[in-house]
Amino acid sequence: MESDDETSGPMIDDEIYANGVDGDDEKRSRPIISSEQLDIEAYASLYSGRTKIIRLLFIAERSQSNQAMELEALRMAYDEIKKGENTQLHREVVQKIGGRLGPEYGMDVAWCDAVDRRAEQKKEKLENELNAYRTNLIKESIRMGYNDFGDFYYAHGQLGDAFKNYVRTRDYCTTSKHIVHMCMSSTLVSIEMGQFTHVTSYITKAEQIPEALDPVTVAKLRCAAGLAQLESKKYKLAARKFLETGPELGNHYNEVIAPQDVATYGGLCALATFDRMELKNKVIDNLNFRNFLELVPEVRELINDFYTSHYASCLDYLGNLKANLLLDIHLHDHLETLYGQIRHKALIQYTHPFVSVDLNMMANAFKTDVAGLEKELEALITDNQVQARIDSHNKILYARHADQRNATFQRVLQTGNEFDRDVKSMLLRVNLIKHEYNLRAARKH
Repeated sequence: MESDDETSGPMIDDEIYANGVDGDDEKRSRPIISSEQLDIEAYASLYSGRTKIIRLLFIAERSQSNQAMELEALRMAYDEIKKGENTQLHREVVQKIGGRLGPEYGMDVAWCDAVDRRAEQKKEKLENELNAYRTNLIKESIRMGYNDFGDFYYAHGQLGDAFKNYVRTRDYCTTSKHIVHMCMSSTLVSIEMGQFTHVTSYITKAEQIPEALDPVTVAKLRCAAGLAQLESKKYKLAARKFLETGPELGNHYNEVIAPQDVATYGGLCALATFDRMELKNKVIDNLNFRNFLELVPEVRELINDFYTSHYASCLDYLGNLKANLLLDIHLHDHLETLYGQIRHKALIQYTHPFVSVDLNMMANAFKTDVAGLEKELEALITDNQVQARIDSHNKILYARHADQRNATFQRVLQTGNEFDRDVKSMLLRVNLIKHEYNLRAARKH
């Protein structure tokens, strides 16, 4: 490889080592995580409520080729459902188990009947209470009545009815804290339903009342906004929202997201969309986000490796994380896109400092073959992301650097022409005003 600066020999060696091509033992032996199977029990313990069950069912659905993992997820989902009141989910999970876990994980008809009976009684009681409140026109009691109905429907998995009742509390809110509570409840149900336009709308409403927002609520809103931007495939905006999440979040929002998810989602979105300066200032030097990264050392290490140009190590981390990240309910649809963008950025950054790059060495650094690397570089050159040309015979990439002197002269000439045109226009205008040309034309008409 040849650098732009002839005096930078040692820097070239460091760059080559950093890219995983060669170097002493210390530089080569960077720690790489093992590709371990997801610990479902540890993963599920990060969450609570409905999202815990839905995530377990998603893992089971995605792990059908691994029966032990699938059945473990279904068993845990079954046990979790029995702690709640959602008989519909119970029937679904029993159907998915299909008798493979023995009679103790079959349809519990008695439990379903008892829960449904209690639900009917509770619903009737709530209806009577709400009717009494509406008759007496007590706004706070009516708000609480609708809120209780929302909680009731949410617990029984009727998300549409829960959302309607939470929204109805809006007309009976008497303080700003009540409005924030309504927004948070509506946001939670909207996330569960996958209605992220509603999520964005209610986050905006809550943020318009800053005096009613405590640090924990602000952190929850940032997470919800990050999820909404992620689902919209606006990865840079998603990264910013996750990076703005304060450490106050803790485990206060585990009915939606875990702190580990904030680190993973924010880190990958930032890697895919931020330039080096943003990565340094907003991620690596971000003290608040560092608290989240400490919970997921693999993500922390791959970000540091990417920034320090240890691309082989970075790609190893990404490869080892991929199988488990594909089991994430929010990230799985976006993983291929994010991984592709991160790899393209790594290729661009690798080639940027050099006049020429040996494709064999580069292929070794990125753990691919030369033919595959050529195709990737061709796509980047075609998209004008890499200014270079490929010598396919000698397997060398030559950078096409712009002639800075010529470009400067062209800009000076263009600026001069624009100035000349502007001055002539001003002189013409002055002469027209001086000879009252506009006034004469108006009089004739």
